[in-house]
Amino acid sequence: MQIWTGQPYPLGATFDGSGTNFALFSEVAERVELCLFDTDGTETRIEVTEVDAFVWHVYLPAVQPGQKYGYRVHGPFDPASGHRCDPSKLLLDPYAKAIAGMASNHPSLYSYEFDNPELRNSDDSAEHTMHSVVVSPYFDWGNDHPPAHQYHDTVIYEAHVKGLTMQHPEIDESIRGTYVAMGHPAIIQHLKNLGVTAVELMPVHQFVQDGHLVEKGLRNYWGYNTIGFFAPHNEYSYAGDLGQQVQEFKQMVKNLHEADIEVILDVVYNHTAEGNQLGPTLCFRGIDNRAYYRLVEDDQAHYYDTTGTGNSLLMRTPHVLQLIMDSLRYWVAEMHVDGFRFDLASTLARELHEVDRLSAFFDIIQQDPVISQVKLIAEPWDLGEGGYQVGGFPPLWSEWNGRYRDTVRDFHRSEPGKIGDFTSRLAGSSDLYQHTGRTPIASINFVTAHDGFTMRDLVSYNERHNEANQEGGNDGESHNRSWNSGVEGETDDPQILALRKRRAKNLMATLLLSQGVPMLLHGDEMGRTQQGNNNTYCQDDELSWVDWDLDPHQEEMLWFTRHMIALRREHPIFRRRRFLQGVVRDDADSVLKDVDWLGTDGAPMSDEEWGDAQNKCLTMFLNGSAIPEPNGRGERIEDDSALVMFNASGNEVDFVLPPAEYGTSWEVALGTGDTIEMGTTLEAGQSVSRPSHSLLILLRPPMAAEEEAGPGENPGLSIRA
Repeated sequence: MQIWTGQPYPLGATFDGSGTNFALFSEVAERVELCLFDTDGTETRIEVTEVDAFVWHVYLPAVQPGQKYGYRVHGPFDPASGHRCDPSKLLLDPYAKAIAGMASNHPSLYSYEFDNPELRNSDDSAEHTMHSVVVSPYFDWGNDHPPAHQYHDTVIYEAHVKGLTMQHPEIDESIRGTYVAMGHPAIIQHLKNLGVTAVELMPVHQFVQDGHLVEKGLRNYWGYNTIGFFAPHNEYSYAGDLGQQVQEFKQMVKNLHEADIEVILDVVYNHTAEGNQLGPTLCFRGIDNRAYYRLVEDDQAHYYDTTGTGNSLLMRTPHVLQLIMDSLRYWVAEMHVDGFRFDLASTLARELHEVDRLSAFFDIIQQDPVISQVKLIAEPWDLGEGGYQVGGFPPLWSEWNGRYRDTVRDFHRSEPGKIGDFTSRLAGSSDLYQHTGRTPIASINFVTAHDGFTMRDLVSYNERHNEANQEGGNDGESHNRSWNSGVEGETDDPQILALRKRRAKNLMATLLLSQGVPMLLHGDEMGRTQQGNNNTYCQDDELSWVDWDLDPHQEEMLWFTRHMIALRREHPIFRRRRFLQGVVRDDADSVLKDVDWLGTDGAPMSDEEWGDAQNKCLTMFLNGSAIPEPNGRGERIEDDSALVMFNASGNEVDFVLPPAEYGTSWEVALGTGDTIEMGTTLEAGQSVSRPSHSLLILLRPPMAAEEEAGPGENPGLSIRA
């Protein structure tokens, strides 16, 4: 075999149409061997002799796409000093574009004896671990281009590649659960009919099946256990894992883009699948442990962990930052994705121990001409000290708004004292984001996500029911802010079923009426249940997969969700680019406030009403003539005005429509409670009886300023945002 010196950049295995360049960073290595594997498992070792700036490199003219490979790194094994080099362990390339196979829980993957961790285990791991794969970078993208939806127009759909597709009746069983299925016309048609503009895919970076789960007959379903930051997860591939997963992923993205749907990836850069000091040696640990991981300062045999998974990546070292930035750029430039949601993003912001808003990670993303232009979403917390950082991320970022989730859940289960906080969340959470110069798009609003109850279970269970996880029912969140509507779990009681349906609709409607960016959990639009399990991380089965066989209640929920998304899309008042101010705006052709909060009597809420902990009803007025920002063509936007009546109490309540200054007549657009038909016209000052746990959305066309008369000074607080 011919062996050439090669180049130190780019890192990883790069096929140039002729041969392949291999480059690996390790500052601690004393020797590096590149290991090539034939189809029968025969290993050929090649000494890598060239090294520049701690990058070991070689070029092999004969190596083509599909070649399996790995590394053996010779160097110090001194855990007390943070070094864990072990050439008996075959190591993945951190920059591998594809990975073949799945690591087992075989003892050879560990550098110690299970019975006595003080003893070294030097058994060879090659037959029991995963292999990196050389891939072809070539793909016919045609005229693919990103949909580039304006952020304020975005509706995100959190989805799992396997969970969404495994039971779809229109998809052939042989391709279910794969990237091919995710890009199938049946899935795309559902997304188009629903009206979402982006799918946020749960982890598709190559992850590892946890040994302790496999031993129990379970699997890592969610995938928050990354080992390959460049490689699409091979178990979601239909045709094979020798590079086919890359081609299939690209085709899936191309298909979704053709349907005008963006692809956002849920990425896990905060830790790796190698776990704590008792974890396997698969990649980073054996290459340069101290360079990649945060170690306890006075005990470098152990890992500093703010993720609850055993380790955290060392974000302040140049090569870790380079790894992450190279990965992000690769997924944008080569795989054509449109954005990222960063799991436990507070960990990425830790310079030493504290969460630093101006950390190197944020600085480098801000300056990057590629990454800074895509959608960046933070899960703004981790398990470390000071890790809850909702509202604390830089202006370029949007955040999962945990305050929104908690407040909306509490309000709609009739918790007292929530009215003020609820109006803040409806109005875009300016109290959390405006002080950093951000706009409503900083708030990714959600009521449910993969982690927790589904929306149907949120209104059907008081307690988690996680027995299937085999952890004694003690895993998952115990404080769910849920209410079972009168009976725990499944029931045939028609009154309870009607209440649950109404409450689920209320939650969905609130999500889509709120300023900010809404995110739906896959299946919530059609009443998916997990039978009360709020932590299905290990349930790769029918419990977690979307069931497409819908009963009449589920069909109605799907109809309602489609209409709510359409209502949001058709009316800019529900997705403004700037925060509401609760004032009469100088730049609007209106003498009414841009938003007003009214009591059940139709008058602006008083101080007493704001301060009443038992007040669970209000009407939101949104002024369609007071949208100050122009559209993308420089034209001023004018829209219908809206009234939204919320009754979160357990009683029927009479609402009075506001006086004629707000509008002489209003048309029912949508509602919950089945008491007023769509299209019904209601007059100013008219009294409307609304059932418990219901809402009603009314619209009216724009009015000229001379038709309006100011409603007078509001003696109370006109906005809680």
